[in-house]
Amino acid sequence: MGRRRRAVAIVVVICLGFVGILGVTGFVLFNRPHADPLTKADAIIVLGGENDGRLQYGLSLAEQGYADTVVLSNSYNDHPGDLPDFERACASGTATVTVICFVPSPFTTRGEAMYVARLAKQRNWTHVIVVSWNFHVVRADYIFRQCFGGSVTMRPVPRTYDYSPWKWATVYAYQYSALIKALVLGCDAG
Repeated sequence: MGRRRRAVAIVVVICLGFVGILGVTGFVLFNRPHADPLTKADAIIVLGGENDGRLQYGLSLAEQGYADTVVLSNSYNDHPGDLPDFERACASGTATVTVICFVPSPFTTRGEAMYVARLAKQRNWTHVIVVSWNFHVVRADYIFRQCFGGSVTMRPVPRTYDYSPWKWATVYAYQYSALIKALVLGCDAG
């Protein structure tokens, strides 16, 4: 009986250590800010996601002169309540700011990066600013650097995330699995 208890205790300690390492690494990768300094770019890319201020933030960066083109990814068809805000943002182009809206295919960050890579090739873009959630920035940065091939500046939506520990655990799990998927799939920008 002593050996069995000791084996169970060792397994429990190893599992807790593994969970602790994932938690600390997750905090560093997904909670800590990973914002690059802003510089003028060819376009501002606003990735799909929550209606959390990202549309307005991307447009405000253009209004501040960081780029004259804003590219908005449409993930709002799944969130009908947010669709009017997206449609207003798509129609908000001015004489000095062009707004391009698209639905990515595949409907993932990789699909968004592939679309931007094709658009950049057509328009001779060499530098983009990408806007997303803070906890998505590391993965989006990796994917865009694979697909885009130019200079990428990552900017998280300026907001806080008051998530419960359980919610953070699900965010970490999703981001870890999606990062592994990005490592495996690479990028085929067509």
